[in-house]
Amino acid sequence: MKIGESNNGAMKVGWEIDVPELGQRIRDAKHESGRTITQLAAEADISVANWYAIEQERIKVLPLPTLRRIEQVLGIEFGVQP
Repeated sequence: MKIGESNNGAMKVGWEIDVPELGQRIRDAKHESGRTITQLAAEADISVANWYAIEQERIKVLPLPTLRRIEQVLGIEFGVQP
């Protein structure tokens, strides 16, 4: 297994924390926010393509600071603790 790959389909945050269905939870919160992905990605200081990749869990290791920015712009905490 390569660094960042997960054998159970969960996205990893940082190097050690498996968070099942995090991408779906982010997508659901995005829809509930009523704002566009362009707005949210800009506020989180990530690209729209990166936001989509996170939602679709194509990114297997999400840096904790990126998750915190996503939580901040969505006004939600996903309960991920280092």
